[in-house]
Amino acid sequence: MTAKSIDDVQALLAAQDYVCGRPLATVVFLALKLGKPLFLEGEAGTGKTEIAKAIAAALGRRLIRLQCYEGLDAAAAVYEWNFAEQMIAIRTAEAAGGADRDVLKDELFTEDYLIERPLLQALRPQDGGPPVLLIDELDRTDEPFEAFLLEALSDFQVTIPELGTIKAEHPPIVILTSNRTREVHDALKRRCLYHWVDYPAFDREIEILHARAPEAAEALSREVVAFVQKLRTEDLFKKPGVAETIDWAKCLLALDVIALSPEVIADTIGAILKYQDDIQRIQGSEAKRLLDEVRADLETA
Repeated sequence: MTAKSIDDVQALLAAQDYVCGRPLATVVFLALKLGKPLFLEGEAGTGKTEIAKAIAAALGRRLIRLQCYEGLDAAAAVYEWNFAEQMIAIRTAEAAGGADRDVLKDELFTEDYLIERPLLQALRPQDGGPPVLLIDELDRTDEPFEAFLLEALSDFQVTIPELGTIKAEHPPIVILTSNRTREVHDALKRRCLYHWVDYPAFDREIEILHARAPEAAEALSREVVAFVQKLRTEDLFKKPGVAETIDWAKCLLALDVIALSPEVIADTIGAILKYQDDIQRIQGSEAKRLLDEVRADLETA
């Protein structure tokens, strides 16, 4: 499948139960059409990772994910040698009476002993076309890795000293995400199309919940979304994202809940809040106050 227009992008993503507004659909369309990496920044749980999955599924491409973390380096991101297999080959050669050192060295550093990590995998030809390369939570890495990534994404090639340079015949579709725990360097951002993924408005979040938890009744869906959006206005350490809205709705469905109550909120609040200080803040009378405000807002809407 291909996306020939912004409307096509929205339709393709909607078919994968990913509901997005026109601004996000526009930047996705441009990234696909121009072959530029897409940099998505925003709070955790707003759907940045999910859009990469939806694009891969919609286009019938393989999704290759590089999960970033502190200390990530080229060996973990691109390739490493299978030292265990190389040692077995050396011991086998020695047991057989030895082998020419130079010949053995040439045999050991071939693709048979190469372990391909996500960046190298993404440069290889794939069935169905270039893959979607998701570089997730880039803000968790450090500046040296950013500099390496900038070079790799500039030419879509990497160099392995023992094998030479490997270049993508057709560049992958690259999506980078950041939760903005730190600022990503401008040089990398300039290589990309940029979009801030914000929390959705009420109607949009209702659409998302209908797509991801269609069994939820309309009244319960509206209460759930309104309550979560009310929580986002509170002074919390970690505000709940759309992912938590969906998880909470599914938990309520599993418990056959048809309407929110302070007791239900207390029993299931771990689905939407992940820090004990936040949970204690919303327990008891505070949960009742918020629920009363939510119902008053829904009645006047």
